[in-house]
Order: sequence, then structure tokens, then C-alpha cells
Amino acid sequence: MDSSAIVKIYADEAESDAIRQIENLVISGIARVEVISAISRKRRMGELTGAEARTLIAEFGFELADSSQRYFVVGVTDPIIELASEIVVSHDLRAYDSVQLASAIATRDADPNCTTFACFDARLAEAAGAEGFDLIGS
Repeated sequence: MDSSAIVKIYADEAESDAIRQIENLVISGIARVEVISAISRKRRMGELTGAEARTLIAEFGFELADSSQRYFVVGVTDPIIELASEIVVSHDLRAYDSVQLASAIATRDADPNCTTFACFDARLAEAAGAEGFDLIGS
């Protein structure tokens, strides 16, 4: 699951209800930065109050810290960075999106049953589809 999908768990957006039903989520370690950035952007744009943004960020942080909760976090290792460096060129993606996809590929390599990628960024979804993932989202 990339950050565009994770944000839907916390902020009410189109397709939030469907995303909130998914269990056992695997996310990249960089999601911590991207999700907080996205929620903060919603506050700056007036979509959330400061208090709402702080609450959502705290809830996300709590669920990340509690390993029995919703997420399994894939660490950003040297092999993932190496793969992301290849992906950024082969799929013409932004840096963090390449790390998200590399994390998903590494997860699928470790567990071939992990074949679904949730994403609401069209370019990243296209790249994930090209890499053989079933898609939820864009």
C-alpha cells in the first residue's frame, strides 16, 4: 500500500471506506514521512483543522508503533534503494514512489502471495501494474 492509499484510512476521501476494510497492510518505511506530509498538506489547504491533522497524525503514529495493529513496515534497506534506483528510470517515477514500489516488489519476492498494490497515484499505479501487481485504486 502506498501513501496515497494510507491517507484514505485516516482522512475522509473518496474510497476511504473500501480502503479501511483492508487488513494486514504492508507499507514502506518512508510512508511515515509521506503520510504525515500529506496530512499536513491537507491542513495547509484548509481541508483539515490543525487539531484534526494532529489527531490523524497521532493515530497513524500509534498504529505504526503497535506491531499488533494494522501495519507491517518494510525497512528501507540498501537492496530496496538499489531496486528503487532502477525503477525510477525504468518507470519514470518520483524518488519516493520508486521506493514504495521497490518495497512492494521486495515483499512479493519474500511472500509470493503479496500480489496486490493499493495506490491512488496514476503513474505509480501504472508502474505497479506493469510489474505484475493487481491494483486497488487508480
